[in-house]
Amino acid sequence: MNGGDGGDVAAAPAGPPLPLEWKFSQVFGERTAGEEVQEVDIISAIEFDKTGDHLATGDRGGRVVLFERTDTKENIGSRRELERMDYSVSRHPEFRYKTEFQSHEPEFDYLKSLEIEEKINKIRWCQSSNGALFLLSTNDKTIKYWKVQEKKVKKISDMNIDPSRAVGNGSVASSSVSSSPKQCLANGGYADRSLNCLSNDLSFPPGGFSSLRLPVVVTSNETSLVARCRRVYAHAHDYHINSISNNSDGETFISADDLRINLWNLEISNQSFNIVDVKPTNMEDLTEVITSAEFHPTHCNTLAYSSSKGSIRLIDLRQSALCDSHSKLFEEQETPGSRSFFTEIIASISDIKFSKDGRYILSRDYMTLKLWDINMDSGPVSTFQVHEYLRPKLCDLYENDSIFDKFECCLSGDGLRVATGSYSNLFRVFGCAAGTTEATTLEASKNPMRRQVQTPSRPSRSLSSSITRVVRRGSESPGVDANGNSFDFTTKLLHLAWHPTENSIACAAANSLYMYYA
Repeated sequence: MNGGDGGDVAAAPAGPPLPLEWKFSQVFGERTAGEEVQEVDIISAIEFDKTGDHLATGDRGGRVVLFERTDTKENIGSRRELERMDYSVSRHPEFRYKTEFQSHEPEFDYLKSLEIEEKINKIRWCQSSNGALFLLSTNDKTIKYWKVQEKKVKKISDMNIDPSRAVGNGSVASSSVSSSPKQCLANGGYADRSLNCLSNDLSFPPGGFSSLRLPVVVTSNETSLVARCRRVYAHAHDYHINSISNNSDGETFISADDLRINLWNLEISNQSFNIVDVKPTNMEDLTEVITSAEFHPTHCNTLAYSSSKGSIRLIDLRQSALCDSHSKLFEEQETPGSRSFFTEIIASISDIKFSKDGRYILSRDYMTLKLWDINMDSGPVSTFQVHEYLRPKLCDLYENDSIFDKFECCLSGDGLRVATGSYSNLFRVFGCAAGTTEATTLEASKNPMRRQVQTPSRPSRSLSSSITRVVRRGSESPGVDANGNSFDFTTKLLHLAWHPTENSIACAAANSLYMYYA
């Protein structure tokens, strides 16, 4: 039974994947030194579509900006040509600006005397068809369904007159209409020759035209992108909408606010079904609110929602019309003696995401990322410390309201890594495969590894988790602790998204969109 060395090598288990080396790819809307950022330009939502060929961002000014991938559309030849050129098929994604449109406008609720911001809270891509792109966008109260399509430009052909003398069709129309009373002759002409528009604006050849060509509308070969609002889903939420999520059936979606989750059909905008309602009879009995909700990626009957108490509930729509009871509850038991004034605040989950295969749920609370196996509700399978060095600063964070910041999280398409943002425009990437210790800190700038140092042989005592790599961040920031960790609370990276099929991350730092690849 001695199969030789080759057999032993084949049988050896593969080790954890090596840490990725991240590189800067692109930046859109980069700030110049000292440039002041306008509030309306700050990015508030980022989302890749399922193919990864399109990227959408929303901002506080109610605009949605679309980007499209360009490196896959270039003139790349056949496989044989690629082999001859030794062309790297796995080049990193490159995007370009495609179009933008005003999705939401500021409104005022007269019944409640409440201003409704135009800020885009979430964007979700829907299934595309016939070359058109479809997406949902929402502000605090209203969800809109958009269709973005290339349309051929229609132009009006000219009449056969001298173009050098003709100012255009507008001048003919405008000069022939006047509000002042005119003296008419018996044959319908004007007594005042100066009002005769034809003699003033147009020159006729001697003898006149043999035939008159009237203007017609012609479709040119030029195309322009047109965004059209197909549906508006309004008046269904008393509280601010924090989540929207498409169902895998391609026909329905959910929207969630603090106390309710509604189920919509994309084709029907005037009615929705309330499927989760946590509002107590007496509002004084309210102990927790819904913070995020997401449909399962493949099971159309399953969805998960998180709460401000740090729990995640999995519900099955087949059980009952109003899902008062959950099928599974995921929460971590509190360590005895560890309770403090901030315990409940930092336990609140700001974002949840399903992995691509639907097996895992990633959740982000204020201090940590947690990875949950939906088949194991006893506790998270992994916990990643995002910025543990801020724990002694929780009092300061509470006083300046930073402790209520809502950071998003994302998973890689292969499920091997997770990412989330932090302060000082930093974001963290963690490996979640068995045996890995990957924990990279990157900065949203053209040099993402600027604040990254190698793990020292003896880890710092202040970082209790073996997963978290000890990093030293630059001392140019106003607040730096004993380990050299900066905490500039004014610059925070709340929104980021992972490309669905490649190791590429898009993240928002104020009004700038940064993209990285590995």
